[in-house]
Amino acid sequence: MGLDQAALEGLRQMILAGGAGQLAVGDLCDDDLAGLAWSGNPAHLRSVAAALQRAARGLEDYLVVRAPGGQPVAKMRVDYTSKADTGVFSQLAVMGPLQGLGIATMLIGAGEQRVRTRGLAVAALGVEDTNPRARRLYERLGYQAAGRQHASWEYEDDDGVLRLYQTTLTILRKRL
Repeated sequence: MGLDQAALEGLRQMILAGGAGQLAVGDLCDDDLAGLAWSGNPAHLRSVAAALQRAARGLEDYLVVRAPGGQPVAKMRVDYTSKADTGVFSQLAVMGPLQGLGIATMLIGAGEQRVRTRGLAVAALGVEDTNPRARRLYERLGYQAAGRQHASWEYEDDDGVLRLYQTTLTILRKRL
């Protein structure tokens, strides 16, 4: 269901020639889960599946950018319940070979539009200190530091053992 190296390189060349706007942004669905193995381990994919259940109840959106063949190449969660008047972005990921081509910018723009459509005034997200490239992108898009927050989540190690990952995030916010 995923893209092989040749297809990824062809897609990369297509985007370089004509921009990320050639790709479609839409809602993630259950049938897409198998095609997201590139984005995280099995524990992460279970988290995505749980988010899809929340999306089905209208509590959040889960957006995906699709290659011309329909395969997911980027994804992002938008939670509407964790902070008043705010859409909170998380689980943003773009396939490694396609990073730096404007896909994340396009996906964030689509997420901001969903937040505005809900009548909310602010979009927010957290970024780890170990990811300065992502922070530069968010700041370039108008997000500003608004505090720090401890975060943790389960991940599955190479032996299939669940472990707890702990970090501190810089919270970035943007008034829409």
